[in-house]
Amino acid sequence: MIGKITIGKDFYGVLVYNEKKVNEGVGYVIDSNIEPSTAVNMTQEFNLIRQMRPGLGNAVLHVSLNLPYSDELNDKEFASFGCDYLMKMGFDNNQFIMYRHTDTEHEHIHIVANRVRYSGRITSDSNIKRRSREVLNDLEKKYGLTQISTKIGGKKSLDQKEIEKTLRTGDVPIKLVLQERIGSAISKAMDTTEFIKLLQEQNISPRFNVSKTTGRVSGISFKYQDVVYKGSTLGKKFSWNSIVKQIDYEQTRDRSVILSANGKERGTDQAHEGNDEGTVKVEPRNNGTAKGTRNSAQQSKSHVGEIKENGMTGPLLDEAEWNPFKLELKDDINKKKSKRKKKRKGLGF
Repeated sequence: MIGKITIGKDFYGVLVYNEKKVNEGVGYVIDSNIEPSTAVNMTQEFNLIRQMRPGLGNAVLHVSLNLPYSDELNDKEFASFGCDYLMKMGFDNNQFIMYRHTDTEHEHIHIVANRVRYSGRITSDSNIKRRSREVLNDLEKKYGLTQISTKIGGKKSLDQKEIEKTLRTGDVPIKLVLQERIGSAISKAMDTTEFIKLLQEQNISPRFNVSKTTGRVSGISFKYQDVVYKGSTLGKKFSWNSIVKQIDYEQTRDRSVILSANGKERGTDQAHEGNDEGTVKVEPRNNGTAKGTRNSAQQSKSHVGEIKENGMTGPLLDEAEWNPFKLELKDDINKKKSKRKKKRKGLGF
């Protein structure tokens, strides 16, 4: 449910708009505590109460309440919903008229109400849009309607454009689909491997932001139906910092499965391809040098092969044993050996 609110000065204009829908056969009154009549007569009736507060400029509340395509309410239910809405918004002792329009595919009503109460007091419009959203959240639960804009458990709510797209297309928002499916994967997964597997089974491709130098994962995104959402844009619980608190993650152990997931997301399935942010693509050697984003001195030990009887090469060390500290330490040792050799030559040894 989405509510669009306008606070204005002129009753006549909004009443003419709604009466035009009635005359065109695409609108009708479903509830009112004033006498339905012409726009002129109803304006006069509203203004009788308004005169109790002649200094109030914006005395008109005009709100439309719109259901998503998946939801339906009959006239009685919609009228009850509208009256509950007015009461919770503080318009429980005010003039109003409620119209139902049928000129769009999604069901919706329009309410015109007087901010001046029968007692002469004024119904506040302070933070009215925020209060309206909170009231609609409660009423969606009460009437069993789709909750398309709630903020629960670290989830971010839909913005205005996403809600309007939902009303326009009738499709469930991708953000809600991702929040539900990723949340389920987080709760079920024991470790990183299982987490990635559960996502892929639901056609969600995770993309990890991996440091080229340290191998550290700093963030995560999710691709679904060619749309990519950063984890943090779905809510705090979907950020990488939050996810690693809920699953068993170990940087060195899980490096290969994370790089493999990145490769699948890019259309490959190799740990060293398809991820500009966290992997290195190494091409075959040519004239004793390696092409790629790093030189041969920077390659991990697992890329150095040993000669086997059949002439094939294999890794000396498992990829998981590589880390930048060991590589840096090896470089320092080599430099010290080189200095010692030069020193010995200079002494005639």
